[in-house]
Amino acid sequence: MKGFVGRFVINLLVLALVAWMFEDIRLEGALNGAVALVFAGIILGLLNAFVRPILILFTLPLTIITLGLFIFVINALLFMMTDALVRGFEIDGFFTALFAALVYSALSFLSTMFLSDKGKIEIVRLGKRG
Repeated sequence: MKGFVGRFVINLLVLALVAWMFEDIRLEGALNGAVALVFAGIILGLLNAFVRPILILFTLPLTIITLGLFIFVINALLFMMTDALVRGFEIDGFFTALFAALVYSALSFLSTMFLSDKGKIEIVRLGKRG
């Protein structure tokens, strides 16, 4: 449970950073957009968990032909879906969503790479022990 909460908080911070990096992404509303950020994080997480696998399955031939690059389009579509579902989370345009999804994916992967399922930070050392 700690790992889930830790990943959720990290992904919220990454989403806030992405919104700060792109001027065409706005968080508006109560508490300077903090409420919209939390709801956008929840909705994006649910879309990634339930809708993304279905989209990947349906677009598998196109994903194979493009050597996996179509996954980035799917991620952008999930950002656009989050925009449509969450009031106060606004993205202007598909290409903003595409580049934001790229940055979000990279930062989310890098920031949660060392977080275990128990919520503890794990350090992996490669090489011989001496």
